[in-house]
Amino acid sequence: MKRIVEWEFRSEVSRLAKDLEGKVALVTGAGSGIGHAIAQRFGREGASVVVNYFGYEHEAEQLASELSKSCERSIAVQADVSKSTDVRRMVEQAVKEFGRIDVLVNNAGIESSHPFLDIPDAVWDKTLAVDLRGPFICAQACGRVMRDHGGGSIVNISSIHEDYPFPGFTHYCAAKGGLRMLMRNAALELAPYKIRVNNIAPGAIVTPINEATLHDPEKLMAIKHIVPLGRMGNPDEVAQVALFLASDRSSYVTGSTYYVDGGLVRYAQAI
Repeated sequence: MKRIVEWEFRSEVSRLAKDLEGKVALVTGAGSGIGHAIAQRFGREGASVVVNYFGYEHEAEQLASELSKSCERSIAVQADVSKSTDVRRMVEQAVKEFGRIDVLVNNAGIESSHPFLDIPDAVWDKTLAVDLRGPFICAQACGRVMRDHGGGSIVNISSIHEDYPFPGFTHYCAAKGGLRMLMRNAALELAPYKIRVNNIAPGAIVTPINEATLHDPEKLMAIKHIVPLGRMGNPDEVAQVALFLASDRSSYVTGSTYYVDGGLVRYAQAI
């Protein structure tokens, strides 16, 4: 009987344990949308969160304050992820505050629409700087910290458009396609340091970047038609997958892309 009671007690403690208890997580672009939801979820699961922002300063500061009061101590840090100097300063501040970084979520990104023949050089350069160079710089800087502290997890918020064509968004697709191969190579090279690297590829999610779509009845109807689950996703549904990949629950997972898209990339019609 005593052994049964002990087993039940341990099971209950295990069930109540938070997935990121004692971990330090840096989430880029966490002032809004998916990044905000991920930072919020990580804080509730026991992580100290570095809430990175470029815009949405008030929202980022407010989130860090709320997490510090109700969860673990968190801070908001402004940085342009496309700039090496900004990223180095952010990572140094995180290490100074918390001693290490266990989890990096590369979420910051931008998106704009231009026909292929009319994409301005500046738009191409800026999109790849934020959406591809940024994750590389952040992964390299945080990877060095993780290497020196026994490992970690890097989660890139990619897009279904790392695989799925998106007419009018060639620059965005090129960046996300590059992020797919960046993840795969990094997963192999960082594995000896016990650093896991994975991508999450959201589809149509209710975020500020999709504001125009959310107010267009025709586009919403089209999404319901081509998304097998018949709706847009919400940011916390992406955050739940990020939590899995950040935690020890995915300890044998690296080098993979996880689609959070309601089945959109598998959409097909019978002929």
